[in-house]
Amino acid sequence: MAGSRVQVNKQHKSRFSSKSSRNAHKVPLKEKYKIAKSEGNVGKGARAARLQRNKMLRDQKRAELLKEKRASSGSGSPPRVIVLFGLSSSVNLNALEEDLLGLLSGERNSFQFPAVASSEYKLRATILKAPYGDLSACMEMAKVADLFAFVASASSLSEEDSSNLYIDSFGSKCLSVFRALGLPSTVVLIRDLPTALKRKHDLKKVCTSSLVSEFPEDCKFYPADTKDELHKFMWLFKEQRLTVPHWRNQRPYFVAQKVDLVDDDSTSGNCTLLLTGYLHARTLSVNQLVHVSGAGDFQLSKIELLKDPCPLNVRKGSDSMDSDDTVKQVMRCLIPDPMKQEPLLAQNIPDPLAGEQTWPTEEEMAEADRIHKDKKLKKRMLPPGTSEYQAAWIVEDSDIDYTDSDDNEDDTMVLEERGSEFPGHENKDGFEPDDDEVSLPREYDDETETDSVMMEGENLTKEQIEDEIRKIKAAHAEDEEFPDEVDTPFDVPARKRFAKYRGLKSFRTSSWDPKESLPAEYARIFAFDNFSRTQKHVLAKAQETEQGNVDECIPAGSYARLHIKAVPNVVASKLSNLAKTMPVISCGLLQHESKISVLHFSVRKHDTYTAPLKAKEELTFHVGFRQFVARPLYSSDNLNSDKHKMERFLHAGRFSIASVYAPISFPPLPLIALKNEGEATSPGLAAVGSLRSIDPDKILLKKIILTGYPQRVSKLKAIVRYMFHNPEDVRWFKPVEVWTKCGRRGRVKEPVGTHGAMKCVFNGVLQQHDTVCMSLYKRTYPKWPQYLFPLLGA
Repeated sequence: MAGSRVQVNKQHKSRFSSKSSRNAHKVPLKEKYKIAKSEGNVGKGARAARLQRNKMLRDQKRAELLKEKRASSGSGSPPRVIVLFGLSSSVNLNALEEDLLGLLSGERNSFQFPAVASSEYKLRATILKAPYGDLSACMEMAKVADLFAFVASASSLSEEDSSNLYIDSFGSKCLSVFRALGLPSTVVLIRDLPTALKRKHDLKKVCTSSLVSEFPEDCKFYPADTKDELHKFMWLFKEQRLTVPHWRNQRPYFVAQKVDLVDDDSTSGNCTLLLTGYLHARTLSVNQLVHVSGAGDFQLSKIELLKDPCPLNVRKGSDSMDSDDTVKQVMRCLIPDPMKQEPLLAQNIPDPLAGEQTWPTEEEMAEADRIHKDKKLKKRMLPPGTSEYQAAWIVEDSDIDYTDSDDNEDDTMVLEERGSEFPGHENKDGFEPDDDEVSLPREYDDETETDSVMMEGENLTKEQIEDEIRKIKAAHAEDEEFPDEVDTPFDVPARKRFAKYRGLKSFRTSSWDPKESLPAEYARIFAFDNFSRTQKHVLAKAQETEQGNVDECIPAGSYARLHIKAVPNVVASKLSNLAKTMPVISCGLLQHESKISVLHFSVRKHDTYTAPLKAKEELTFHVGFRQFVARPLYSSDNLNSDKHKMERFLHAGRFSIASVYAPISFPPLPLIALKNEGEATSPGLAAVGSLRSIDPDKILLKKIILTGYPQRVSKLKAIVRYMFHNPEDVRWFKPVEVWTKCGRRGRVKEPVGTHGAMKCVFNGVLQQHDTVCMSLYKRTYPKWPQYLFPLLGA
């Protein structure tokens, strides 16, 4: 029977539930209709809103792409800069340059102006040829290139030591520099291919497979021997969407095609520098400061907007190339407003009276008395001659019992404790060893070896002690794990030689005041309360200026003449000579970018530079469009602490932090560091990197290690010699913790004898071949350069 096979589910056990709870989930029919109707309307409205939002996003992207295309290839855009770079010395760039210019201008040798306008391709271009062997000129051209055309010769191979068959050592070095700067749109032009079709195809395939790993994935390879091949390349280049590094779009930059000088009658030794060319990337305000690459930061006296000498659409019957009046015709002249013009302020003027102490008020004196009475109850024992300032840096350990020996009672003094100002020194339980270390015992054998042991070194002369130390160090010479070891001098007491050094309980957690004992150079620099907030404010202000007053700015793509005032005559004459071999670049500066502060760069030593790079050596920093001279201080990048260990040299194969006194720049910006080997030779490529931060309060600590050697070991105690040479130094450094290369930790108990030996207590049995070490630290700062910009000291 069919009814018996119908599924019957088990009923819910609802006999204990109330009637209202059983009907709680039910909805009346009227409300159900209203809810269903409203849900339908909401869904319909949400779908329409979603479609409308997607349509708005598509329209915005389409408008942005159209605006970008018009800005890069329209009639109002500046000429595209094409840089030709030969990957090897055998590449003939002159013939390729003539072929491209002839293709763009229509006739060979008909071009006179640096920029060429082509009505056939509907674009304007400026072709720059990178000189082989001149790294500085290649770098300056790479900073302004819209298209980087790398030229390879298929018929010639590079030297044997090169990693690539078609790239020599100079080409490989420049490629690494271009990658550090950020590559724009790139293509590879292959020359000297055979005429036979099959052999030409095979050789092009071999050359492409050899070079493809050196360039970005979107890089295209084109044969460039015949006119038809160059025509195909130019047609594709005209339709290509060019990409440039992000840092180039943050500031307006000006590529000068002509450099002139006008002497100033009022100011002796200075002149007005005239730069004529096209403006790129952003609008430039006449009230902005500008940086001339290698020369420094300057103010503008005026900007003249000129008629474009190379228009894309030339009217019939007019020849703009042959008319000098067209070049000289001034369309508009912009004069800076003295109230709005950015001041040229590089250094802060120190106030010698800023550090004077004023007389305290009665409330402050009463507060000081109250704090003084509260602290009087807390006492501790310190060596004689210790001031309150020195006592603040003494590591406090209750394990050190100054009253366990009657000889120590006369050598100690009572000093008031300074409270909780130094939280890292409030440990009342003595040492805090790691989990795998044995804690120091609170009680140890009371026997003393001071009176019972005759020190073997008591009767040795100074020369004999030096020979003994030399022999011990020679035995430990194979261990290069501790490069910070220094010798304690014989003729100068260690407490005077290392007076600026301090001991730290923990490098990571111990406190160090960043405002304490600052050098005189810190009175000349500037600092930000909140650098990230200031950067956002400055970029927002630059955006408002670009969209705001049109009377003070010239738009990107304009052909103009900049009048830069107060330029030294020597610098201006050097710029005129440099303009013959490389482009002279001027960039607009954002707010605060002329002021000097402490900049920190993440740098890595270049693989081709084999000479040692010592800290505080003079280097030329190329940061974006700017150049300046710096003497960096290297340090490790410590992410777990606010303190960073100084490095004496820049090590190869890893990144370090380089701290310098330099003009403020807002990241992101690339860094190329050059080392001047001499006037006769070109500068060497020393390091590459990027701008990390701006922070004068960053603490860089120089570490030294004083070493001693155990002479006699008895259980947990040992007699250590040759770390110090008189007992006063032992008492001075007594509060600092000692450690050994085999992993023991301990403390100095007392001096032994008159030649600087000392008794130490450790948390384990000391090996006779072990070395006892004491770590000391002092804060270091970068060195102020003799001159700030390269052309000032060249």
